[in-house]
Amino acid sequence: MRTVGIDLGGTNAYAVVLDDDRTIGHAKRRTPTDGGRNEVIKTLVKVADDALDDAGLERTAVVGAGVGTPGIVIGGTVGNASNVPGFDERFDLAAALHDRLDLPVRVANDVTAAAVGEHALGGGRGADDILVVFVGTGVGGGLMLGGVPFEGSHGGAGEFGHLVIRQGGAVCPCGRRGCVEAYAGRRAMELAAERAVAAGTPTVLFEVMDGKGKSRATSGVFKTALERGDELVADLIDDGIAALGAGIASTVNLLDLEVVVLGGGLADKLGESYLARVEAAMRPHLFLEPPRVRLVAAMLGDEGGAVGAALLARNVA
Repeated sequence: MRTVGIDLGGTNAYAVVLDDDRTIGHAKRRTPTDGGRNEVIKTLVKVADDALDDAGLERTAVVGAGVGTPGIVIGGTVGNASNVPGFDERFDLAAALHDRLDLPVRVANDVTAAAVGEHALGGGRGADDILVVFVGTGVGGGLMLGGVPFEGSHGGAGEFGHLVIRQGGAVCPCGRRGCVEAYAGRRAMELAAERAVAAGTPTVLFEVMDGKGKSRATSGVFKTALERGDELVADLIDDGIAALGAGIASTVNLLDLEVVVLGGGLADKLGESYLARVEAAMRPHLFLEPPRVRLVAAMLGDEGGAVGAALLARNVA
């Protein structure tokens, strides 16, 4: 069975074509920052066609399309995705893409789609109950329970980044206090660094950012600053690891998961040592003794969400 999958991010949109479990086409385009919802939808269509071209196929050769998108997904509609133009107010993304692609379309949250991909073909293979955590600009989560994606009663399941791990704690970009993302998300760490600099704390973070020609402190910027021995960045990373450990352990204690898959830009850049430190931070908080859960690295990289979306498309074909 051939399907096309698309992963929409705030920076890039990725697409793949799957032939059974084999990826035969790849594509990537920048996500528009202006032009509103229509420009984003045009980009999703174009990147899907690019992947089909790469595979040497026409649209008629695939049986369906899947899309992983930021935000809360309910029955093909999406909303609450403030990092994508026009996606903050709810609309029917499945219908919009069906009209343009002339294919059945399945829409899921982006990290839920990544969880489907990692469960079937990546770090969660062989396990029925997994949590996937992506650490990048923010912190996202996706759940597979009993071997199927768990999206909740209202499409809001898996919002791991907004588990409160410290009452009255740091302000999260969502506006609440004490969320995992308030400590572990790259955007939150950048804002914390800005406040620290204003208070007189030295850091090379913004010097590195300027040197790399970046307008934001990317995962690579944080890695370089950490390698240069920046104490503020080291402290921010430490706080983020502690938050991830507490949040992951709390989720495992609630659901008795087999595997937790850790990925995303920051986790990928900081590598095995980051994974090992998150595991060490998680272990003391686990209730079940001896601990049975495994923490593993994501295996599918930037295309994981697109692969998962392509797998989900089989259910609407």
